[in-house]
Amino acid sequence: MVRRRGSISGLRRAGRRTNVALLVVLVGAAATGGLAFAVGTPIPAWLATLVHGLFGLAVVLLVPWKTVIVRRAPALRVASLSLVVLIAICVASGLFEVFIGYGVLWRLSPMQVHVGSAALAAPLLAWHIVRHRPQRLRRLDLSRRTLLRTGALAAGVAATYGTLEGVGRLAGSASASRIATGSHYVSPGAAPATMWLFDQVPYLATDHRVQVVAVEFPVADLTSRSTTIRARLDCTSGWYTEAEWTAVSLADLLPGEQLAAATSIEVVSITGYRRRFPAADAGSLYLATGYQGEPLQPAYGAPVRLVAPNRRGFWWVKWVASVQLSDLPAWGQSPFPLQ
Repeated sequence: MVRRRGSISGLRRAGRRTNVALLVVLVGAAATGGLAFAVGTPIPAWLATLVHGLFGLAVVLLVPWKTVIVRRAPALRVASLSLVVLIAICVASGLFEVFIGYGVLWRLSPMQVHVGSAALAAPLLAWHIVRHRPQRLRRLDLSRRTLLRTGALAAGVAATYGTLEGVGRLAGSASASRIATGSHYVSPGAAPATMWLFDQVPYLATDHRVQVVAVEFPVADLTSRSTTIRARLDCTSGWYTEAEWTAVSLADLLPGEQLAAATSIEVVSITGYRRRFPAADAGSLYLATGYQGEPLQPAYGAPVRLVAPNRRGFWWVKWVASVQLSDLPAWGQSPFPLQ
């Protein structure tokens, strides 16, 4: 009974520190989510995904305290209610993606709902912060009691994460087989033809040529120079596949002296979509004309697409029009394409 009363009184004292804690975990979840969305190499991807999941569970564990604060509010605004709904959708779709796996409903995957709801919630969260008086750090915020509460929350989050992972593995859920980025396997033949933002599938002429610096390569010439490579396409929609590509390395196409003097390689699509890569990565970037022993299909990037192992799917430029060398650094571009 004493413990129950203590927990109830703790809920009743929910206030400024709860709001600050919730803000910290929401910002942390957004930052690590963006990092997890971008990173494709195993260890950084696993760390980003792990920390993102911990922040997400922290949001869930803070809900009882935040509920007390909401009930004390004299009135609830539509924007505030919308923010709550979007955060709930974001958390629910994230859990669905982890434990149920990849799927499509109304042309949306759980990961797309997860990211989309987070993007819609961001401006509402900013508005929510601005309309409330600014919070200043107080001496009590660094007190021993506060640090103990923070530690208890962290321990609760870690225990919940471990329990969910264990239950997921014992139940044989999709969480047990996801890779470091959180993506779930689909067979090469079932891989969906996903688009980035506003791209549309262009249908190019059979005599399409790809300009590599000053030389134009017909598709047939690229195919004749190609070998079969195996690479993992890890899409940010929440799925990945292991497939064979008929492809030629950019290092075999780019002039050696010019490549050595360049800082980056810019690959541009016929749609205007573009990505820059470090010049040193030329040997691990490929122009592909075939997939699983067959010519590429238009929705998959035909007649030529980029294959970029260990990078997420949005780096794999489709419908390649040109490959150029640049003096600009690869890190100087937007982390995610804006087109």
